Amino acid sequence: MVNSSPAVAAHAEGEEIEVLESTDVLPVAPEDQWKSLFDKYDPENSGFISTERFRDLLAAHGSELDPHKLEVLLALADGNADGKICYQDFVNLMSNKRSNSFRRAILQGSRQLRNSALREEVGLGLSRRLVRHVAYETLPREVDRKWYFDSYTYCPPPWLMLAITIAEVVVFMYYGFQLNRWVLQVSSPYFLKGPLPYHPQLRAQAWRYLSYIFMHAGIEHLGLNMAMQLLVGVPLEMVHGALRIGLVYVCGVLAGSLAVSVTDMTAPVVGSSGGVYALVSAHLANVVMNWSGMKCQFKLFRMAMALVCMSVEFGRAVWLRFYPPAFPPCPNPSFVAHLGGVAVGLTLGVVVLQNYEQRLQEQSLFWIFFSVYTLFILCGIFWNIFAYSLLDVKLPPPP
Repeated sequence: MVNSSPAVAAHAEGEEIEVLESTDVLPVAPEDQWKSLFDKYDPENSGFISTERFRDLLAAHGSELDPHKLEVLLALADGNADGKICYQDFVNLMSNKRSNSFRRAILQGSRQLRNSALREEVGLGLSRRLVRHVAYETLPREVDRKWYFDSYTYCPPPWLMLAITIAEVVVFMYYGFQLNRWVLQVSSPYFLKGPLPYHPQLRAQAWRYLSYIFMHAGIEHLGLNMAMQLLVGVPLEMVHGALRIGLVYVCGVLAGSLAVSVTDMTAPVVGSSGGVYALVSAHLANVVMNWSGMKCQFKLFRMAMALVCMSVEFGRAVWLRFYPPAFPPCPNPSFVAHLGGVAVGLTLGVVVLQNYEQRLQEQSLFWIFFSVYTLFILCGIFWNIFAYSLLDVKLPPPP
């Protein structure tokens, strides 16, 4: 047990609670420390304190907080229409988990945050400037940008997109040396013989619906996908985390291969375009939906450039699909995976990016889109099991 001077002197019922600043800081877990402070302002143990008492608490102990977190707490106090602060909202903020009621309390506030915008801060190191840049690239609200800037620590780093990209480069280099070909590797007779690409004759090997992302038709294919994957995927992972971005990416990859198996039944699939297009389309849609709030520089020009890159890559894929194959009757890889990725990005991906620091399981729209996606996956599985034989599809020979 640690002795500390009392922080609150409770008077007779109905009288004001006076704050006596403590000379010691409780050397206990932060959540326990703030719980004890909150309880002293809530002698009735109701789970609520008035906004006036909440401001007194911040005035007495706000120096122990990050400046931006203090601003968010003040915004919570000012935005609460019923004049009370819920203990659970307070704990959620102190543990970096904000609830929907907390978000609504801030957004319904009658004023903007008091201090200058995050962009105006000076004296930041290179790593902190990068975090600030990412915040303005991906988040439309200043309160979220400041929250992210304070809470992000590079631990863990954005490992997922980097790991996938490195693996794709390694696989491409391996096949480049093995096939002695770097441009249009797909024209080699041995390109589809490996265990990674999706081929309709080998669709029973379930891993191929995901592993095809590590194979690319050539260096031009890999280069465009890698650029978009790093420039968009890494900042999104820094903000939303590997779990959420990985969910969108993998859903785009799986939707891409299943879309090919349903609509372009004789074609193989290679490349990470399904996952890349899911991330990029979700990000672009998020920018458009929050156009006025997005403060990234040259956003119109950069959005146009992103669309140009996507169009060039998609145009290359369409051209390759209908170009006479080097080894008929097997056609060249399909372009439909791009469209499957876009569909995932504009539905499931947008919901994920729109709910920064919110619990996805509490979002009804997330469950609607996830249910639709699951239904599509089930239909795709049954299609692959029964449709090929029922329709008597003439497939190319196995590689």
